[in-house]
Amino acid sequence: MCGVFGVFGHPEAANIAYLGLHALQHRGQESAGIVSADEDRLYVHRSMGLVQRCFSERDLALMPGRTAIGQVRYSTSGRSDLHDAQPLAIDYREGSLAVAHNGNLTNQEQLRRRLEQRGSIFQTSGDTEAIVHLIAISQAETLPERVVDALGQVEGAYSLLLMNERSMIAVRDPMGFRPLCLGLLPPQGRGGGKRRSAYVVASEPAAFDLIGAELLRDIDPGEMVVIDKTGLVSSRPFDSSPRRMCIFEYVYFARPDSCFGGANVYQVRKTCGRQLIEEHPVAKASAEDTVVVPVPDSGLPAAIGLAHHAGLPFEMGLIRSHYVGRTFIEPSQSIRHFGVKLKLNPNSGALAGKRVIVVDDSIVRGTTSRKLVGMLRGAGASEVHVRISSPPTTWPCYYGIDTPTRAELIAASHSVEEIRRYLRADSLGYLSLDGLVQAVHDTEVEANTSEISPPIDGYCHACFSGKYPVPFAQSGRPRQLRLVNA
Repeated sequence: MCGVFGVFGHPEAANIAYLGLHALQHRGQESAGIVSADEDRLYVHRSMGLVQRCFSERDLALMPGRTAIGQVRYSTSGRSDLHDAQPLAIDYREGSLAVAHNGNLTNQEQLRRRLEQRGSIFQTSGDTEAIVHLIAISQAETLPERVVDALGQVEGAYSLLLMNERSMIAVRDPMGFRPLCLGLLPPQGRGGGKRRSAYVVASEPAAFDLIGAELLRDIDPGEMVVIDKTGLVSSRPFDSSPRRMCIFEYVYFARPDSCFGGANVYQVRKTCGRQLIEEHPVAKASAEDTVVVPVPDSGLPAAIGLAHHAGLPFEMGLIRSHYVGRTFIEPSQSIRHFGVKLKLNPNSGALAGKRVIVVDDSIVRGTTSRKLVGMLRGAGASEVHVRISSPPTTWPCYYGIDTPTRAELIAASHSVEEIRRYLRADSLGYLSLDGLVQAVHDTEVEANTSEISPPIDGYCHACFSGKYPVPFAQSGRPRQLRLVNA
């Protein structure tokens, strides 16, 4: 999962890109990079770590130009090192080119073999470089035509930003797996002369709020937007396909203050919470002895919706530390729950003697959830009822999310009752797939202002259903995941 941001036509393009990436930090914490351009050349800076640590004032001062693209990365393809940090920037026979990619190509291995056989030399282990090579060898005349030629040969998910010294291109795959939004930054400052607005593009519109840009619209699936000094040109050069926006963006990845297709992610998650308690009520729950507790931060909106709909008190029974980084030194295993307690600590004042409904967005391997249940009981909860605002995650994602193999997904080989026993919870309830799809769709319909209603089947939910919109080689029956001390 990655976040991409681009700006065209702003005198401080690199600074604007830095701010945009800061707002997209939740989409990737491994590396960050920016490429800026004036009319002569590209300027590149990439580094490992968080945005704030990757760029100093001096770094940004050395990146002139009115155009810039950037990326924050969490690797789903390739290594996690500086070689694979993006944007990629290259020189080829037609000039310079930079590319930032969010998504994953499902035919990357075939593309790489074919390109290597004809002499291409790869510098990275990721899939994005295959796109760069395809653009470089294309015989089309203009950069937009070469991009179309290259992308006609790839399969899978991509939301791409590309730039050279004179233009910026934003393009989204025909199914629209990953989000991409278009905005406009009004002229800043005072003074004479003609000042023009700057176009901005981002994975999420929350990035526009920080810089004071206006959200114009989503870039549609299969749409390519070319921006240069003459303005903006939109085209749809690819064969039409049914929209398959990743539904897990609404469940977890997107910031709650983002909107896709007009649908506010926060409202979607609240609706999921309401639907969750409808599908899985807790017997004899009352405001006198029951509290609803979110797992912060991703479980917060769903817990609010659940608590309000059920008429139950909402309590911050788990307190999150906001200063957690990667832990290199850990104490011995005699200190139980160290990894979880580094991030979350139970608030016994809100939990003691209470029946607790704890709400989270998903369960992957189950180890963290098991520890959380133990922590809640240790803080005095009389009962712990786990509610998950998405269906069981039973299949890996091949379109840009770093999910484990099927053998590592607890729900792929265990029933809900088996998982409940492993968690040591009094009850466990997952939101149904129909309930999740309906919650997203209803919010989109409510926000939709056009006469054409968004399709109810317009989402990719392969991680829950195993129905992959783009074919990918799959392993067969999952290996049994052993539940220790179940």
